[in-house]
Amino acid sequence: MPSPTWDPAQYLRHAGHRARPFTDLLARVPDLPTQPPAGPPRIVDLGCGPGNATTLLAARWPAAHITGYDNSPEMLDKAHVEHEGPTPGGGRLDFAHADVRTWAPSQPYDLIVSNATLQWVPGHVERFADWVAGLVPGGTFAFQVPGNFDSPSHVLMRELAHSARWKGRLADTLRHDDAVLAPQAYLEKLTGLGCAADVWETTYVHLLEGEDPVLDWVKGTGLRPVLTALDDEPEARQEFVAEYRAALREAYPAGRHGTPFPFRRIFAVARKEEA
Repeated sequence: MPSPTWDPAQYLRHAGHRARPFTDLLARVPDLPTQPPAGPPRIVDLGCGPGNATTLLAARWPAAHITGYDNSPEMLDKAHVEHEGPTPGGGRLDFAHADVRTWAPSQPYDLIVSNATLQWVPGHVERFADWVAGLVPGGTFAFQVPGNFDSPSHVLMRELAHSARWKGRLADTLRHDDAVLAPQAYLEKLTGLGCAADVWETTYVHLLEGEDPVLDWVKGTGLRPVLTALDDEPEARQEFVAEYRAALREAYPAGRHGTPFPFRRIFAVARKEEA
């Protein structure tokens, strides 16, 4: 599956709802082993996107040196302009290009965190060993991923992409329902690496506003591969979106106060042994 082109403005249209799981993840991350005056903690955010969620790391650990990595030039441009530089607590926030599929720590880190990114990385659990090895003793690896690939928003998208009209262009474009593992599988993998692991899942019911809000949501994330694949055919792109919009309206009817959008997510916090 080729890398999609990202639109930071579209992604940030639902920034509040998207940040909620990251806030909940960070609430379960323990204190970092390196603390001033021993030196600034070192933190990595894998798949930082436009950097808005990365700033939550600086709020929690104001003296830390935090680096956000992403492979999208569009997302990194937004992050550089709006968030890079010294932080009020004496730390620093910077951003750089990296591919999560191949990134490996070049120095010891106190925290490696990833927010709604690993679902884009086939075989991502095979990277865990390198990342845990790159933690200082007592350091933490934490991530959250969507667990909603069997939800109508994704099922309908895949069914349409594999229909007779679209399969020639889109059959190999989208992720399947095995893009992430079950919570038990993550727990087994992380404990097998010698970590004390806390794994859980939560289903949020976001109340979305506006016309076709579920479509608006997925335009910023899950639908990006389709939009990228059809970017050179504007009429075909509009046709696909129109068919998908109709299916979403039926699957997610609007209520009196907005459109309920159930969204399951899987979380993991793994702490490396002290010695």
